[in-house]
Amino acid sequence: MTEMRMRDAIREAMREEMLRDDRVFLMGEDIGAYGGSYACTRGLLDEFGPERVRDTPISESGIVGAGVGAALAGFIPMVEIMTINFSLVALDQIVNNASKLHYMSGGQVNVPLVLRMASGGGSQLGATHSHSLEGMFAHFPGLTVVCPAFPGDAKGLLKRSFREPNPVVFIEHTALYGARGEVPDDPDHLVEFGQAATVRSGKDVTLVGYSGSVHQCYRAADMLAEEHGLTADVIDLRTIRPLDMSSVIRSVRRTNRAVVVEDDWKFGGFAGEIAAQIMERAFDWLDAPVARVAGKDVPMPYNRNLEYAALPSEEDVVEAVLSML
Repeated sequence: MTEMRMRDAIREAMREEMLRDDRVFLMGEDIGAYGGSYACTRGLLDEFGPERVRDTPISESGIVGAGVGAALAGFIPMVEIMTINFSLVALDQIVNNASKLHYMSGGQVNVPLVLRMASGGGSQLGATHSHSLEGMFAHFPGLTVVCPAFPGDAKGLLKRSFREPNPVVFIEHTALYGARGEVPDDPDHLVEFGQAATVRSGKDVTLVGYSGSVHQCYRAADMLAEEHGLTADVIDLRTIRPLDMSSVIRSVRRTNRAVVVEDDWKFGGFAGEIAAQIMERAFDWLDAPVARVAGKDVPMPYNRNLEYAALPSEEDVVEAVLSML
């Protein structure tokens, strides 16, 4: 194990996959000479050259379209979209081409495309650069959606993404790039999709999150234990398509209460999908309605204090748990 930051774990995953398979190449805006907006590709241009680390024009639709074509031609491209809001410009390429071609060809073609993008608030990037659109991508069959919370998982999940025969949307939280954690040194270390992790065990409530909200759940569990004598299961979904509801249901059947936490807006958010499945599959075990803790129903403010007020907090999670008891 080596301790490293999230951005370094992501870089190491890409580097190892480029060394393993010469079909892997990277493309995106400012990923080469500049090293990426979040420094995830720093140094890779010097090591692999401009043929495999390609700076592109500012045209997300064109970049993703080129990635789809390269994948169809037998390459394994990684397309970096600087922040998740820019993926909206390329939504037709992602939703109507990348995700559909395997199905529409009757399985005759694959699209081994990795789409990396940064999401989430908390970094003062303003309303148009602070979206949490993970649930939107999870809505579409044909896409795998990965949302790591820890550096070790980020590396293992990203390496697994390069082995997937069809498109993977790999979403990184901007506030976690500097987060440190233990990362396996094994270049063959992979984290499988659709396998949630229980990062903390308890008996009074199940807290469910993905990406940045996992850390909020963990800190809320600390507060519940220290201030109220309550213990919580904290479940990190890791991927939301495929979605490991079996782990969530097993936990809820023990704790009899559940709170789902996400940065996205509550109205139409992915937490509603999780809450509905808990109700459908564990209704007889619930001692209280499933609670959702999510972002406020406003565009993300730029002001630091207003931004924090718009995002879900540990205090919000604690309040949701106490309201059940």
